[in-house]
Amino acid sequence: MNEIENLSEFANKRFGQNFLKNDAIIKQIIQAIPNDNVKIAEIGPGLGDLTKELIVARNVTAFEVDKRLCEHLQTTFNESIHEGTLTINCGDVLERWGNDSLLDENYHLVANLPYYIATNIILKALKDIHCQSVLVMVQKEVAEKFSAQPREKAFSGLSVLTQTVGYGELLFDVGAENFVPPPKVTSAILLIRKERSEDNKDFEDFLKVAFKQPRKKLSKNLSTHYPKDKIEALLNQLEIDLTIRPHEAETSMYHHLYNELNKDNVDGREQNNKQFNPRN
Repeated sequence: MNEIENLSEFANKRFGQNFLKNDAIIKQIIQAIPNDNVKIAEIGPGLGDLTKELIVARNVTAFEVDKRLCEHLQTTFNESIHEGTLTINCGDVLERWGNDSLLDENYHLVANLPYYIATNIILKALKDIHCQSVLVMVQKEVAEKFSAQPREKAFSGLSVLTQTVGYGELLFDVGAENFVPPPKVTSAILLIRKERSEDNKDFEDFLKVAFKQPRKKLSKNLSTHYPKDKIEALLNQLEIDLTIRPHEAETSMYHHLYNELNKDNVDGREQNNKQFNPRN
């Protein structure tokens, strides 16, 4: 399937590389992309097996951090690059992203993300006003945290952030045997359909406090940063059991609690940053 014979030796541990070798899974990923003409931003194209299928019907901008793979991709896709259907950016995508949009036009993010940067990449995409959807292969545990529903064990602050901007769904698992070299964990395909973008660091920090100790009561976690009586009054007002755990609360309730607990701040930002810092 790949021109490079010894993939195990070629894979760079520094970048967490595991090459997908199953064509059937690649086709499933292609089928899961929203059916429109929006450009694709591919992070970590690797050897280009997915890229080859993406450029059949879409314009693709790819981001690859490994210089060896960049050279391989530029050689393999020389014709597509010349025709303008594929653009390859060599370097760290997070440095390219910065605080702005990854691309200056609407796009769907497609990626096989190394586990060590997966969460950071997805959070950047949720904030990016030009990102319309996120379709990524990640560690199954990460996919569960972004796609979980209230009262499910995996429901977390990441689930709340996903539901704030749209809807997340774990499409299917991908076993270690489908990669070279095989990772030590099970992967999964995560799809997030975005309806809007949201960039609110204060709210993110609030969620870190709320979920800091997931098996403790939500009121207990929040009381480390807010008056206990105020929290209990709000929960009673919402007719929520005071013993509720963080994973049992709805996304709408987190927004309500956040707004109510901070509405007395005049501006909010300086005070909130100090208040919500989970390292305090």
